[in-house]
Amino acid sequence: MPTVNSYFCGAGLMDIGLLAAGIKINQAFELDGDACETYRHNLGDHVTQCDITQQLVLEQAECDGMVFTYPCTKYSSIADIRGTRTGDELFLHALRHLALARPEFYVVENVPGMRAFPVVMEAMSRLPDYYVQVFCPIKSCTWLPQRRDRLIIIGTRRPFRVRAPESTRPVPLADILEDEPRVTLPKAIKTRMTGGYRDLPIISDPERGDIAPTCVAHYAKDKSTRLVADKRFPLGVRPYSVREYARLQGVPDWFQFPISDTAAYRQIGNGVSTPVGEWVGREMKRYMA
Repeated sequence: MPTVNSYFCGAGLMDIGLLAAGIKINQAFELDGDACETYRHNLGDHVTQCDITQQLVLEQAECDGMVFTYPCTKYSSIADIRGTRTGDELFLHALRHLALARPEFYVVENVPGMRAFPVVMEAMSRLPDYYVQVFCPIKSCTWLPQRRDRLIIIGTRRPFRVRAPESTRPVPLADILEDEPRVTLPKAIKTRMTGGYRDLPIISDPERGDIAPTCVAHYAKDKSTRLVADKRFPLGVRPYSVREYARLQGVPDWFQFPISDTAAYRQIGNGVSTPVGEWVGREMKRYMA
C-alpha cells in the first residue's frame, strides 16, 4: 500500500479521499489545534499539531509521497480586494521537504491564483529529476454540486501519465440537503435580501438544478452571502447546515465535527474536496503498482 505524509492537512478532507483510494497516511501535520482535534476524532492519532516551518524533515516518517495543501488565502484573486494577495513563503518549506526527502511522488494543491506567482510555480513544478504535470482547473463540480476550481501539481520520479478526472454525473444539490436542517437565521439575511448591503446573496435553487458557490472558511460569519432556496423558511431561503456544507465538499456523513459549528464551517471551507483527494490517490496508487 502506498504511503504519504500529509502537510497542512487541516481537518483531513483531502486525506479522506486519499484513504478511500487505498493510500496510507503515515503522518499528518497541521498548525490549527481545532482542526487537529477533528482529524484525530475521525481519522486517527497520526496527526501532529505543529508549525511546519520548525519541523525537521529527516526526523519524519519515511513515505512514498508527500502531499502539500498549504493555505491559499494569499494566492486567491479575492485577496486583491483587501490588498493581501501577496503569496506566502510556506511553499519554501514544501520545497525544503522535497529537496531533503526526495519522495517517489509529490502533490501540491492550491487555488488557480497561485499561477500568478512565477517564483512559486517554478519551485513547485521545475524540480530536477521529477516529471511534473499541472492540472488546472480541477473542478469540484465534476463530482459535487459546488463551484470550486483548484490547481493540482503532481511530480513523479519516473515518467507517468496521470489521467485527468473523468466526467461524471455530479451529485445534484437536492441530494445533499437535509430533511430537517439545523440552522440559525441571522438578521443579516433579511437585510441583504432587501438591499441593505452592497451585494445581494447568492441563492441556489435545487429545483432549478443550481449548484452552490464555493464553500468559504468564513461562512459562520457570513451566512447571509450564500443561501439555498427553501420554501419552509422566512423569505424562502436559509443558510446551509454544517452537514450540508460538508456534503458540498464530499465529506461522508460518518465524519463528525466535535468542536463547534463555527469551527466546522471554517474547517470545511479550508479543506480540499474529498473526491479530488480520491482522484489523486487512485492515480498515485496506479503509479506505485
